[in-house]
Amino acid sequence: MPITLENVGIAVRDLEATISFFTDLGLTVLGRDEVSGEWASTAVGLDGNHAKIAVLQTPDGHGQIELFEYIHPDAIETEPTQPNEIGMHRIAFSVDDIDESLAIAARHGYHPLRSVANYQDVYKLTYLRGPSGILVMFAQDLTKS
Repeated sequence: MPITLENVGIAVRDLEATISFFTDLGLTVLGRDEVSGEWASTAVGLDGNHAKIAVLQTPDGHGQIELFEYIHPDAIETEPTQPNEIGMHRIAFSVDDIDESLAIAARHGYHPLRSVANYQDVYKLTYLRGPSGILVMFAQDLTKS
């Protein structure tokens, strides 16, 4: 049975701010919508499910993320995920220039959790906490330089 990853879904506090962050990094908005009704409640398993959504795509055309901001039921605030917690961990991006990507993130107020690490002169990588506390990893392949 073939299987294909469709997208990764992320609930966010502020859809517009999150779209701005990811589009500044180079993703494009494929579509936006507002979903509700019986089908949406059934699919997600929440009575009265009503959300604003946007689907973004990476420049290579392979990766997609679906962002959703809940209108109903109210979104539940949680503590930001730590790298060693069980469950959804992070979203990772390969970048051509990690310094440029970090400069874009900094313009949105997001900075590395510590600093940029160098893994055996093969990768430079770092984690940062982006919009709505999303853990984002940037990795630059140093063998392509």
